[in-house]
Amino acid sequence: MKIPQIRIQSTPGKIGHTTIQPRMEQQQPKPSLSIQQPKADLTIETTKGELSIDTTEARADVDLKHISRRIQEFAQQGYQDWLEGMARVSSQGDDLMKIENGGNPIPEQARANSESPIYDFNIAFIPRAGGVKLNYTPAQVKIDAEPRKPVIDVQINKPILDYTPGDTEFDMLQYPDLDIRFETIDIKV
Repeated sequence: MKIPQIRIQSTPGKIGHTTIQPRMEQQQPKPSLSIQQPKADLTIETTKGELSIDTTEARADVDLKHISRRIQEFAQQGYQDWLEGMARVSSQGDDLMKIENGGNPIPEQARANSESPIYDFNIAFIPRAGGVKLNYTPAQVKIDAEPRKPVIDVQINKPILDYTPGDTEFDMLQYPDLDIRFETIDIKV
């Protein structure tokens, strides 16, 4: 007896693929930097120191006096001597006027008028201490500084990017196939 039969043979399809990886390159340029420092404004004002030395009294101690001082001293000494002389003459005149009261005023006055004066003598340092007068005014310095801020210029450079995208390629390695056959098979009974 003959039995119909269907025979199906299939061949699967095969797909192949190739992948290209994405690639990215990056470069970062350095920033451009400019720094300038302006000089500070500086002004310095100086007042000179002053030293004054007055040796007038020290020079007077060693008898080196200015003529105007000598004239003044002589005038003062003359006036003082005149006053003392007037007092002495007046006193002696009073003594002579009262001669009747006793005493011997004429020889006493002659002896007093003819004797040399007794001068005091002592050790002295010439010129004496403190005869030189010093006066010092120190110097003054005025400093005025005005700082200047730095001038900074920064230019940022953007990164350089190079991107190659990835890709996938598909290939058909084997096409699918379906083979259908109709056959009859003899079966022995």
